[in-house]
Amino acid sequence: MRSDHLAFKQPAGLGRAIILIARSAIAAAPIAEMERLRSLAAARADGAWVAYAFTEQGAPSLREVVLGLLNEPITEILFVPLLLPMEPAFAAWLTKTLQRWRAEHPGPWPVLRIGAGLSQGSAIADLLTEQIDAARGAAPVSHPQKAPQAGSLVPAQKRRVLVCQGGPCMAAGADLIWGHLRNEQARLGLREAGEGTMSAKTSCLGPCNLAPVLQVWPEGTVYGGVDEAGVDRIIASHLQSGEPVRDLAYEATGRKQTLRPKILSAT
Repeated sequence: MRSDHLAFKQPAGLGRAIILIARSAIAAAPIAEMERLRSLAAARADGAWVAYAFTEQGAPSLREVVLGLLNEPITEILFVPLLLPMEPAFAAWLTKTLQRWRAEHPGPWPVLRIGAGLSQGSAIADLLTEQIDAARGAAPVSHPQKAPQAGSLVPAQKRRVLVCQGGPCMAAGADLIWGHLRNEQARLGLREAGEGTMSAKTSCLGPCNLAPVLQVWPEGTVYGGVDEAGVDRIIASHLQSGEPVRDLAYEATGRKQTLRPKILSAT
C-alpha cells in the first residue's frame, strides 16, 4: 500500500514527475519547508506531479518515491537537487544509484533526467541579493544567557552499527545506506528492541575496496557491498536475532579481499 505522501491526485494521463531532492530532515519545521517548496514548484510545473524526497534520513526516502512511480503513468522523471554547493560527486552517485535500482527492478522505466543544481541557475544572483537584504533587516544576536547545567543519560543500548563515511564508501552510496538504516531504526524501534541498537557515522573503517562498509558491535562484524536490501537483512538477522549475515560479512583474514557476488534472497 502506498504511503499518503505518494498518493496520486493528478489528472489521468500525466506523463512527467518532478522530485525535489534534499539530504535529510526529521523535524517538523524543515519538513514543512520542503512541503512549501514542493507547493511552489507544483504551481509552476505545468501540471506535472511534484514530490520531495531525502537521500539520507527522512521520509519519504528517494528510493521510496522513485520505486513508487514505476506503476504510475509516468514517462519522465526530473530530479532537482536542492544542494548548495552542488557537489559533482553527488550527481555521479545519484546516476549510479538510479542505474542500480533499474537493474534491481527490471521492466519499463520512465526517462530519468538529473538537474544541474541551484547554483547553476541564472536567478541565483537575485536570490543572493534577497537574502543579503533580509540579513540586513534581521534582529542582532543577543547577549548569551547563562543556561542551567544539563545532564545526559549514558546510552544503555549494547549494539552499535557504524556506517563508514570515507571517500570510497561515500562514492558507493554510504549516505543512502545511512539514511535507510536510520529510517528503519526509527520505524522498528530498534533502540528499545532486544539489547538495543545505536547507530553512528564514522570516518574510514579500512577496507575501502569493500565499499560501502558498515560494522556491527560488540561482535565487530564487518559488512561490505551493502545496499538497502542488505541493511534489511542485517537488521532482521543480526540486530534482531543475533545472527550475522554470513554472505555479506568479511572476516579479518590478514589477506586482501574483493567483493563477493551478491546472493539474492528473501529478507
